[in-house]
Amino acid sequence: MTFSIVARCDKSGALGVAVSTAVPAVGAMCVYVRAGVGAVSTQSWVNPYLALTTLDLLESGADTESALAQALGRDPAADLRQIGAIGHRGHGAAWTGVRCTDWAGQRTGAWYAIQGNMLVGAATLDAMQASFEATRHLALEERLMQALEAGQAAGGDMRGRQSAALKVVRDEAYAWVDLRVDEHENPVAELRRVFDIARQQMTPFVEGMPTRDDPGRAPPPDVTRMLLMPPLSRPGATMRERDVHEHDVASDHIDQLARWIGVDFADDRVAHNLSVYRSILTEIDKLRTLDLADRHPAVVFDVKRLYRTDRSSGTQDTTESA
Repeated sequence: MTFSIVARCDKSGALGVAVSTAVPAVGAMCVYVRAGVGAVSTQSWVNPYLALTTLDLLESGADTESALAQALGRDPAADLRQIGAIGHRGHGAAWTGVRCTDWAGQRTGAWYAIQGNMLVGAATLDAMQASFEATRHLALEERLMQALEAGQAAGGDMRGRQSAALKVVRDEAYAWVDLRVDEHENPVAELRRVFDIARQQMTPFVEGMPTRDDPGRAPPPDVTRMLLMPPLSRPGATMRERDVHEHDVASDHIDQLARWIGVDFADDRVAHNLSVYRSILTEIDKLRTLDLADRHPAVVFDVKRLYRTDRSSGTQDTTESA
């Protein structure tokens, strides 16, 4: 019911998975990656414990083939399962149970395992393999994305399309890339669109996140400033004329606020304050553009009347005047 690739970068050691299927939430169900350990896609009547057990065994020192064999040996319904795995060292490994829905199969190599079931045909896996082997000069996340696109172009899931996911880890426990598309008529193409935006907007942020060795790291000022902008105003977004105007207004406000509060405060305090005040300024901009004259007459409050004494009665007149 799914086609996927798990892989390792022979240069950086990054580990990742790209996957697509014709049910929702494939990224939540099938993808398991652990930095410095391995990457697994468990599919065809999914058993998440196969993936978790495989990763545990890899972490304890087992090679990929042995870890996969041991994990499958603990599953009484192994004939229904399909799984692909790659460790931080060694060859890729895969399993396709005899009761997986046709067409089902797998391809493995020194740096990857590719697997799929309920496919249009073998061409899906062949195209993914050819793509991955031809792109060794690229970063792992791009190679995985291109392999997934090649598989989809060659046929993909015989039932159609619904969800796709891409996850890559590098040296840290958190993900370098973790993107998902659910309930979409063309999830692989949508994943590409989101991926291209994330590379311009999120990758610079992740590059500045805290690490084990440097827990005090923070994104550089230009990245902080970019992420304080509205999404349509950031790199990678397609802006209409109205959005360009909003971008200019927001930029002016952020520059003004930065000058106002950026003199005596640390960068993290500046970033916090800008994030708070930006939403207020955005709402003020919206209110300035509203014209409600045809719906409600103008109201003018006379503050002096609030405390004016009615001489005839000796009481205060606190009526608002319009």
